[in-house]
Amino acid sequence: MNSTQTRTNPTDNIFSSGIVLVVDDNPDALSLINDTLEQAGINVLVALEGHQALTIARRLRPDMILLDALMPQMDGFETCRQLKADPQLSGIPVIFMTGLTDTESVVRGLEVGGVDYLTKPVRPEEMLARMRVHLLNARLTNSVSQALDSTGQFLFTADHMGHVLWATPQTYALFTRAGATDEWQQRQLAELLRNWLSRRPTAGQCLKLSQLDTELVVELVEQRGDAELLLKLSDESQPAGESLLREKLHLTQREAEVLYWVANGKANREIGEILGVSPRTVNKHLEQVFPKLGVENRTAAAGIAIRLLNQY
Repeated sequence: MNSTQTRTNPTDNIFSSGIVLVVDDNPDALSLINDTLEQAGINVLVALEGHQALTIARRLRPDMILLDALMPQMDGFETCRQLKADPQLSGIPVIFMTGLTDTESVVRGLEVGGVDYLTKPVRPEEMLARMRVHLLNARLTNSVSQALDSTGQFLFTADHMGHVLWATPQTYALFTRAGATDEWQQRQLAELLRNWLSRRPTAGQCLKLSQLDTELVVELVEQRGDAELLLKLSDESQPAGESLLREKLHLTQREAEVLYWVANGKANREIGEILGVSPRTVNKHLEQVFPKLGVENRTAAAGIAIRLLNQY
C-alpha cells in the first residue's frame, strides 16, 4: 500500500456537496474560512449577523453552521438559541467560533445548543477535523423530515404510488390556497404523481398541476432511499427563482439558472446534471455572472442571489 492509500480516510467524502453557513462580522475571518472550506469541496454561504443567518438557514437549510459568538445586533448565543427553537432547523450542528476562552462562555455556547467550540484564530486543519466528526454524526442520525433540501421550504415526500408521506406546513398551506382539498390530494394528486413518477423523471424535471384554482408545479428534487422521493411545490403564478434573478440582475436565462442552483448550494457537477450541460460549461457561465454582479467568487454571488430571493 502506498503512502497516498495509507492516508485515505473513509469519511473524507463527508464534505462532498455539503453546505456550510459561516456567520461572522469580520471580513478577514470570513475570507480565511471561506477559502479553507472551498478547498475542501464545501459549498459556503455567508452571513454577517444573526438575523441574516436565521433568514438564510430557514431558506436553504445548511448542513452545518459555523457561528461567531460576538456580533453586533444579535450575538451568536441568541442566534443559536433561536435556531434550536425552530423544529425545522434544530438538527443543524452549530460550531461556535470566538476569541473567548473562559469557561462561562464555552458552557453558555453548549447550553444554547452548540456541538463544539473553536477558539480564534481558527486553525484550518482542526476546524475541518471537528466539522468532519459532527457532519458524520448529523447525517447518521438525520431523518427525512429534518433533511429539508436547500431548494426551499415548500417540500414534501411521496412514495412511488403518489401518496404524500410528509410535507412542511408551507406545502400544506400552498395546497390549501390553490384549492387542493384533502380528498383531491389523496385521489387526483396521487394518480397524477403515480403516472408521472412511472416515467422516471430526473432531478429538476417538473409536473404541472393545472386542475386547481392556481396552477402549481411539482419538481423532483431527489430520490431518498428506495421508497421515497423528495419533491418541491411552487406557485406558477409567482415568478420562479430563475426568472426573478434574470430580471433583477440582468442575466441571460442560462446564467440565471446556474446562479439559482449555486444559491441553493449545488456544486458545478450537480448543476450540470440538472441543466444537462458539463461542469466546465457551468463554470464558464459563472465567469460571466461574476463581473455582472461585481463580485469575485461564487460565495459572494450566492449571497446576492439569496438576498434577492428572500425579498419575494
